[in-house]
Parts: sequence; structure tokens; C-alpha cells
Amino acid sequence: MAGTAGTVADLIAAEDVLLFVNAAVTSTGQREFHSGAGEQRLSLSFLHEYVRINYRPLYAAVLALDINDHNAARIVVDLLRTADEATPAQKRNEGRLIAARLAALPPQRVYRAFRALRTAGVNNRRTRAIQRDWLAARPDLGHDAVKYRSGLKTVARHTHQPLGDELGDFLFRPGKSARYADARLDAYRRARYEQGAIYELPFTVAEGFAAKHGVPRDLFLERIAPRMTRLERLRSQRSTGMPTDLAAMPLTRLALFVLSLPRQERAARRTELTGALRAAAARVAGPHAGSWGRVSAVLDDSYSSSGSGVKRRRPLAVALGAHYLLKALAGSYRAHWLSGGSDALLVRPWGPSPLGTRVLDALEDSPDRLVIVSDGWDNAPPGLAGEVLRIWRTRLDRERRTSVVHLNPVYDADAFDVRRLAPSVPTAGVRDAEDLAALVEIAQFAEGRTGLPELLTYLDRRVDDFLTGRGGDER
Repeated sequence: MAGTAGTVADLIAAEDVLLFVNAAVTSTGQREFHSGAGEQRLSLSFLHEYVRINYRPLYAAVLALDINDHNAARIVVDLLRTADEATPAQKRNEGRLIAARLAALPPQRVYRAFRALRTAGVNNRRTRAIQRDWLAARPDLGHDAVKYRSGLKTVARHTHQPLGDELGDFLFRPGKSARYADARLDAYRRARYEQGAIYELPFTVAEGFAAKHGVPRDLFLERIAPRMTRLERLRSQRSTGMPTDLAAMPLTRLALFVLSLPRQERAARRTELTGALRAAAARVAGPHAGSWGRVSAVLDDSYSSSGSGVKRRRPLAVALGAHYLLKALAGSYRAHWLSGGSDALLVRPWGPSPLGTRVLDALEDSPDRLVIVSDGWDNAPPGLAGEVLRIWRTRLDRERRTSVVHLNPVYDADAFDVRRLAPSVPTAGVRDAEDLAALVEIAQFAEGRTGLPELLTYLDRRVDDFLTGRGGDER
């Protein structure tokens, strides 16, 4: 009996952790199509607190998975805020994971997390050491002083970090120096009264000065172009017409850009945009290209894939990116869009969600793999997809010749999870199409046939890969 209880407890623990992983991948506490920002934040906060208290080592290990930056920063802050709840061994493991994840996060996220620690009054020796080590590893504090001025000031003040006389004067005693040896610091000083200095600054900093001086937007974008990052160029391409290497963009970001274009423009630029999407997908597929056999996909382009005001077209972009990635991974491939359309480049969010019908169509292909990318709202008619998948698993494909997985880009705040289609089909949350292959792997744990030992083995491998630089989040 004790063994049975242990097995049940393990299954519950595995399910709890997978719930949290799905939330940490998909939710950013922002409004979604079916739920508001308040509901998202409340639901997400509950899961963070619940998993941290009950499964602290696993809570920390999630930092090694492909979770989004919002939740990664939240885990870092919560682990450091509650350090007195951890054993010495746990603190050592957490410290390594925190340092590795901070190194992978965008610097603005890290500065924001450090500001949250200061607001929470977390100022112990361990936290200060982590912050000092991160600052010491920054490649160029002069750049940070200009671009992330308030964040760097907060960390330096919080950790009592010596920054050198010039940086110290720039941050804490502005106006003391008539000029700075560092060209960027001096450009920032001169940009207050000299328009030419604006174009020596990072784009986001220069924007504010350009507005202050009344520089026409077109002229500013033309002159600042050499200092823009690849993503900044992509965001500005339509207004400036400046050339951008679209094929070098990350797959999901590129899909979002494509969907932001009018359909007429997409059609006119078909060769360019399709080539860029295929190149981005091939780069993600890498050596696994063509290795997945026969693949069919059910892809959600229903009206709810429009997302929300703060996450415009995000679910549809994930489906579009997944389409091109699955095409690259498959030996043979067929897509089934919910709308019934066949032109992926021209997809738009509209109509109901006939998931059941499209799943039937996809299963008729007799694929080796069926991948469903959808928010799980099956409403034409409701519940048909779940019944189709149940009958398929229990009566028609008991030998599991076809592998079925559901990837859901939307967190369901009411259910504390992503919405599922059927108990027999593994479901995992997805935020970026680039993570599709890894999420198909982790989805196997959501079927209920594997428990905590298998999940722990998987997490240990991912942690080891993350800490040794063989894996982790590259976004």
C-alpha cells in the first residue's frame, strides 16, 4: 500500500510541476483572448507560490527549460527573496541556475529583477554577490550606463559596487565632469544640446533626444540606421524601407512581422517572405531536418488566434512558425488549417474552431506524427475533437502507430493550465515555434503514463545541459 501511495504522490507531483511548466512557457501575466490581465496575474502568482513551497528544487530546475523571460525573472526573484527556506545544498544549486539564467536573460529584464529585489528589501550577502558577478560579466558597463542608466544606478547603489570615477560621476554626479573619456558617456552629455551627438547613442536612447530636439522621424531613422539592432531594423522596416535580412530573424518574430503586413503586401512579397520563413525554419531544424517521417498538422487560424491587444496575433504567429518548422522536420508533410485554407502566407484570424473536423482530416493522412497547434477552444461543434481523439486512441490506434501531441500557445487562467483536448493526448504550452521539438519531448510526461522519477531524470539532463552550455534558452 505504501508503494501505491508513493506512486500516486509521484504522479501528482509530476502533474503539478508540468502545470507550472505550461504556465511558465505561455503566460506573461498579460491579457489573453479569453481572460483579462488580472486573472492571468492572479492565476500565475498562485502557481509560482504553490510550486515554490511544495517542490522548491523542481521550481529552481525549471530555470533550465524554455520558459519565457517573464517567468524566469520571477523565479529568480522568488528564490532569492525566500532564501531562508532553502537548505545549503539547495542554495548552491539555485545559485548556479540563477547565474546561468541571468546570463541568458535580456539585460533590461535583469535590471528590472534587481530593482524588484531592492523594493522587496532583499539585500543579503548572497544576493549582492550574484548581482556583482552579473555586473562583472557585463561586456560593456559604459553601454549599460547610457542605455540602462536607472537600472545600473539601482544595482550599484544596492550592492555598493565600485564602478570607477568616470562611471560614478556619470551616474551619481551628473554635471560634475565637463567631458568624459568614454565616447558614449560624452555623447550622452552632448546630446542634450548637440543634435549630431544623438547618432552616437543606442537607438532607444537616441529616440528620446531626437524627440526633444524635434528631429523629423524619417531623417532620424535614416541617420540612426547603422546603430540599430536587427530587431529594431525589423520593427522600423515598413516605415523606413531600409533593407533587413529577414532570413536571419528568429522564426516566431519573423512570423509576427509577416502577419503584421497587409495580405496584399504579403502576396506581392511572396518569394521574399516565404524564402525567409523557410530559411529560419531550416536553421531551427538543423541536423533533424527531414527526420520526422510523415507529419500532419492541425493549425489554428480561428478568430481567437488574433490574441489580445498586448499579444496581437501571437497564437497565429506560433502556428505559422510551427507550419514552416514542421515542414522542415518532416519527410512528408501536410497542413490542415482550421479555416480550410491552404495558403499559409495569407492566413488571418477569422471564423470558428472546427478542431474535430480538421483532426479527422489529418488522421486520414495516416501520419507518423500528428501535431495540433491550437488554444484548445473546440466550438464547431464543442467537444468533437476530444471524442475523435478518444476513439482514435482507444479503438482505432491502440498500438499507437501515430504519435499525437497538442501544443497550446495560450494559458487558461481559470484552469491553471493550458486548455487540453483529450486526456489521452499529451498537451504542452508553447510560446515560440522554435521550441516545438523540445516541447514535443516534454509533452510525453503529460500523458499520465510516466511519473516523477522519469520527469526528474529529464530535468536533471536539461539542468546539466543548461549549466554546461549545451542547452538552455537562446532567445
